[in-house]
Formats: sequence, structure tokens, C-alpha cells
Amino acid sequence: MQAAGYTQRISTMSDAAVSRNLQTTNDLQSEFIAANMRRIFLQIYRVVGNVDDAQDLTQEAFIKALQRQDQLKDPEKAAHWLSRIASNTAIDFLRRHGRVNFSDIDTLAEPLTSSAEESPEQVLLLAERRSYLQDGLRLLSDRERMALIMRDVDGMPAEEVARQLNCSKATVRSHIANARIKFRRHMERRKS
Repeated sequence: MQAAGYTQRISTMSDAAVSRNLQTTNDLQSEFIAANMRRIFLQIYRVVGNVDDAQDLTQEAFIKALQRQDQLKDPEKAAHWLSRIASNTAIDFLRRHGRVNFSDIDTLAEPLTSSAEESPEQVLLLAERRSYLQDGLRLLSDRERMALIMRDVDGMPAEEVARQLNCSKATVRSHIANARIKFRRHMERRKS
């Protein structure tokens, strides 16, 4: 009779332990999503240039990441791993849908907030600069824009960018060089 009570207590304890473990996992997943949501959205938006598509692809990237979290070998590299998933998701989208329509950064779903220390003039100048940078990105071809963003913004090595874009490292360097030249000319026109 005692054995049945002992087994039931172990079963109850393991159910409680499983429940705590699931809650901890859910909390960690929520923190991971909250910490990376804006960064991943902006990363994808820079590639696809459309707010609605970027929102959908951001959700898709997080779903992929959470479904494959057991494949992550080094938790300290989770943010980089998530960035790669987001880049791949955006690139796959571009491959499926061809050229993408661009929208103004002003149409972002969540407002870009400013700190209390920024004056209205600084906020206006920052918004103007963002708009100008978006105009510069629109001048680039899809591949130049993706190569430039992955290399200069996301900090990916050229080898990884080449793998993502399915081209040689030399082609990536060419895309980046062309993009930088176009961007530099665009910025010089602003100064004149």
C-alpha cells in the first residue's frame, strides 16, 4: 500500500517539475522574442522594404527559430543565429515574389520613439536623415542592397553573405563596392 502512495507522489512531483520547466521555457522564449523583435523587424524591413511583409516575415522567422531552438549549440550566439534565420526568411521571400514594392519608413506599424533628451529639431533631422537613407537604399539593386545590409549592417562575413546570396565571394565584394559607390554619390548630392 505504501508503494502506491510513493509512486503517486513521484508522479505528482514530476508533473509539477515538468510544469515549472515548461513555464521557465515559455518565459525564456518570451524574453528572447521581446529582446529581439524590433531588431529583427528592422533587419527584414531593410531587405523587403514593405511593412506588412516585414511583419509577416518577422513572425515567420521567430516561429522557425523557436521550432529549431534545439539545434542551437551555443546560446550566447542566439541573436546572430536569429539574424541568419531572419535574413534567410527575407531572401526566400524575395526569391518567391521577385521584386518588392517599397514603402516610406513613416508607415512603420510601431512609431519610432525618441528619448526625452532629443529636441523637436533633432527628431526632425533624424527623420529627414532616415528618409534620405531609405531613398539611397532604393537606388540599389536587390542584390546590392541585400549584400550591403548583410555585410555592413548585420556584420556578416563576406563568405556568409556569398553563401546566403548563392554567389561567389568576389561577386559579393563587387555588389558591396557598387552599392557603396552609389550610396556615396547619393550622399554627395545631398551635400551640394
